Amino acid sequence: MIEYFIAKRIYFQHGRKNVSRPAVRIAIVAIALGMAVMIISVGVVIGFKQEIRNKVVGFGGHIRVSNYDNNNTFETNTVTYDKQFSDELKHVDGVQSVQLYATKLGIIKTTDEFQGIVLKGIDRNFNWAFFKSHLVAGDTLQLTDSLRNDIVISKHIADMLRLKVGDSFYTYFIKDQVKARKFIIRGIYATNFVEYDKLFIITDVRHIQRLSGWESNQYSGYEVLISNFENMEVIADTINVIAQQSAKTNDSQKYYVQTIKELSPQLFGWLDLLDMNVWVILSLMLAVAGFNMISGLLILILERTNMIGILKSVGATNWSVRKVFLYFAVFLIGKGMFWGNLIGLSLCALQYFTHILPLDPEAYYVSYIPIVFTWSYLLLLNAGTFVASVLMMIVPSYLISKISPAKIIRYE
Repeated sequence: MIEYFIAKRIYFQHGRKNVSRPAVRIAIVAIALGMAVMIISVGVVIGFKQEIRNKVVGFGGHIRVSNYDNNNTFETNTVTYDKQFSDELKHVDGVQSVQLYATKLGIIKTTDEFQGIVLKGIDRNFNWAFFKSHLVAGDTLQLTDSLRNDIVISKHIADMLRLKVGDSFYTYFIKDQVKARKFIIRGIYATNFVEYDKLFIITDVRHIQRLSGWESNQYSGYEVLISNFENMEVIADTINVIAQQSAKTNDSQKYYVQTIKELSPQLFGWLDLLDMNVWVILSLMLAVAGFNMISGLLILILERTNMIGILKSVGATNWSVRKVFLYFAVFLIGKGMFWGNLIGLSLCALQYFTHILPLDPEAYYVSYIPIVFTWSYLLLLNAGTFVASVLMMIVPSYLISKISPAKIIRYE
């Protein structure tokens, strides 16, 4: 292909002194920096959303099935355990596990301090993976037939009340009458998700059943963990159908199915806003890189008017000559994208393995900038950038059709 051959010759001879050389270098740098910024932006936003999402799910599951008459507080109406209903939930496609839970509001009182908390009760089927990954001292609960007063508390509360593993304290529960329980700290966790760390302490669900006067088969509800967050809405709809069918056979028990997004709408609304920020960054970077590429290509065309005139005089069509410069632009775009990927992925890898850039967990819920490598998004980002950059080159290349070979040869 003659156009490709000429473009390659121009590209590899471009290191010599000529007018367009600085403009072309600026265009390559713009593409490289834009590509690097886009890769970092996508990696950070996806990492941040995934980190926050995992922490919210860790405290409450992906989908919650509770009493229909609940008022969205931690003082809940009861759900009676139904083995058949629970088994049906477990067999829904995409469901990883189903666990029972109960919650109750209380106040921790020490000699010098007090703190309002949410006591969350769990049973033996509780999935400890989340809390184990954030455990900083002690161990998780070992639930046995004999009821023990062990609890797992957050580092935020432990530091506030100056407590450590092995210490004991009294927690008071006030409803119709004041009740007190003495608990012993078995483990301390730290998720840096302050909104939840300052609330939740984990204990045996039987404590809440006794404090609330419930039967041994009564709970606040079911927490459903799923394998793929993206399928949460579909799975929730399936569970809702099962819950309605179960309610028809048991008039005394009506269920309310909620996803974690519905339980924390402000938080997930905030996370959704980050997507808009990414699109703004991608658009700005593409615009800056495209403007520089257009400028470089126009300067190159003006510098090569003699060559264009000669090619046209020997029979080359406008489209054939335009293809020469489009191929040349592709070479430049490819070079810029190569360096952009190298820089962007290197910086992402540095942060991923070293956590060199910290964050204030009080404000951002994480102690460092999280990075996630999503290769499908990376490939789409590269493909989209390449296609958009090439398309932006088509319009300025139209200038070639305005160049008359007769005038060029006359003034040569």
